[in-house]
Amino acid sequence: MNRIQLSLRRAQFSLQLDVQLPDQGITVILGSSGAGKTSLLRCVAGLDRADQARIEMGGVLWQDDQQGVFVPTWQRALGYVFQEASLLPHLTVKQNLTYGLKRIGSRTPMHSLAQAIELLGIGHLLERSPAGLSGGERQRVALARALASQPRILLLDEPMASLDAARRQEILPWLEKMRDELHLPMLYVTHAANEAARLGAHMLVLEHGRVQAQGTVSEVFANIDQALGAGEDMGALLQGTLVERHADWHLCRIAFDGGELWLRDSGLAVGQSVRMRLLARDVSVATVAPQHTSIQNLLSAVIEAVADDDHPSQVLVRLRVGPSAVLSRITQRAWAQLGLQVGQQVFLQVKTVALVA
Repeated sequence: MNRIQLSLRRAQFSLQLDVQLPDQGITVILGSSGAGKTSLLRCVAGLDRADQARIEMGGVLWQDDQQGVFVPTWQRALGYVFQEASLLPHLTVKQNLTYGLKRIGSRTPMHSLAQAIELLGIGHLLERSPAGLSGGERQRVALARALASQPRILLLDEPMASLDAARRQEILPWLEKMRDELHLPMLYVTHAANEAARLGAHMLVLEHGRVQAQGTVSEVFANIDQALGAGEDMGALLQGTLVERHADWHLCRIAFDGGELWLRDSGLAVGQSVRMRLLARDVSVATVAPQHTSIQNLLSAVIEAVADDDHPSQVLVRLRVGPSAVLSRITQRAWAQLGLQVGQQVFLQVKTVALVA
């Protein structure tokens, strides 16, 4: 595990946390603007110095104020990707990549520049100038540049914030490829719950400089006791396996711990592992099994907990479908008129399921 303990005080802001994070995969740092996400990354990088801190990454101590240890940024084995690619406009892509290698010195490489170029599919861009690249291509070059520095950890500060929706869809598969092929911890800052759902394994939710929730992505998304960003659509994540494709209906059947769901066929192979997101607004509750309905996804569930929602007219309900957690957003009126209570056996109608990974 990587350990981050820090205290950072500013005139209008205070960041206080003590967390242990996994040493591989993507840890998503989620929160609204001003929550402290970027400040956390900058302290880990040494770009901002916390008032008091102990930062240990990959078994290497980068800062410990009690011992008088502070490793400057240029000596920390990290890669940093900002919201903007920040490529040098007078250099070609290849020159931008090799320019960044100067900081490595004699450190033994973990991944070569050639491997980074191949991993991110930018070989055909090497002789082009940054001005001739799309936003998604520029960010792929920035990712390759960060990997070429042979980091022990990769810090990504909202790398898709400056991209439009189409370019975000272009870059997401490359981020997934990095996650799946590199045994490298990554801290990924975002305020977009859909990015967290698709990319993350672990999640840290910050609000006003404090940790509001932490755990696996599935655990945090199913936590109705913590607000996961005002205005964000709440929803549970399910991990499943594609077990059947139906050619006539153009649908596929996904089995998960506790049940199965039919989704639109996206061409994935039988046996492939998938991640699904069920938005709470798309899950309704019934006390008896519905009959003669066009909603085909029906699950048996037990009410586990209920909490007030953002608006007083609504509640969030967490339900267990076998060992899996599902959320439903219903009105206070529906809760009362149906006589719902914790521990009750009910049926869920799932109107829409999003395949996120």
